[in-house]
Amino acid sequence: MTEFGRFLRARRGGISPADVGLPTRTGPRRTPGLRREEVAALAGVSMDYYVRLERGKETHPSPAVVEALASALRLNCEERDFLRGLAATAARQAPEPRALPSRRVRPTMKLLLETLRPNPAYVVSRTNDLLAANPGGLRLLHGIEDWPEKQRNTIRYTFLHPAARELWNDWDQKAQNCVAQLRALVGTDPDAPDLAALVGELIVKSPDFNRHWERYEVRTIGDGEKTMHHPEVGTITLSHEGLTLNRSQGQRLIVYLATPGTPDHDAMTLLDLAATTTPRPPRTGTTSSAGSTAQATASPCSAPTTPLPDPTRSRARPPHAP
Repeated sequence: MTEFGRFLRARRGGISPADVGLPTRTGPRRTPGLRREEVAALAGVSMDYYVRLERGKETHPSPAVVEALASALRLNCEERDFLRGLAATAARQAPEPRALPSRRVRPTMKLLLETLRPNPAYVVSRTNDLLAANPGGLRLLHGIEDWPEKQRNTIRYTFLHPAARELWNDWDQKAQNCVAQLRALVGTDPDAPDLAALVGELIVKSPDFNRHWERYEVRTIGDGEKTMHHPEVGTITLSHEGLTLNRSQGQRLIVYLATPGTPDHDAMTLLDLAATTTPRPPRTGTTSSAGSTAQATASPCSAPTTPLPDPTRSRARPPHAP
């Protein structure tokens, strides 16, 4: 079965007959969601042809058929683009060999990261490998410094690092977005070794990732707002923007922001200060699933400093605006 067929099967399993205006029959249905013949009827293709598409026996659907299937399955714009990409991939006779994207970050981007302070910011690869960060950006992902540099990946962090579930206010939504974003990327380049390696690792190590992966949701994440419970600055809500970098093989700049003069901006500034003046609070005895152990001692290169004030005592947080 091709990825095109797997996607069709997964999406029809999540749609009920009532969702598409079909009469609901009495009695139990052995098949969750729509049956193959129901999808075929909605798309205006034969039952045999649809079965061959789903099983990967037919790999050259016309654009009109792809659009008809997308309409039958009630796909949104992003999901339609994803289905078109899968159809194009299924039609290829052989995968094209691809070199791994470079991990090199341009010097000007490193300068930009420093210029953005105190806003936490970092550069990630297309697979969300953490390639470069300013001090606040690295400190924001509490505990990711426990891992060697080449293991630092924000999706891996979300599913495999114990600190992530404590950090993100809505971890379930964060996890769902990570998988949907990765699924969309895999649809554009399913044979890429860097994508296959990350997905394979997370399927094996994280049941939560595997559960979301099987749902075949696709989404691109560019901006939004995140609330975090950070052990150094307390609860903080930051907006974020994701910008694709030119001539970088898919690298993106992620920047977190807060309005100046607000408690969130004060906490963000304090985090940047803490990242440059104090060693990170240790996670004693914490062993990560990525294969490294957090150290309970500070770096010998860190100079002793005066403890920073507790931001939760020095500021009163106003209620969120509706």
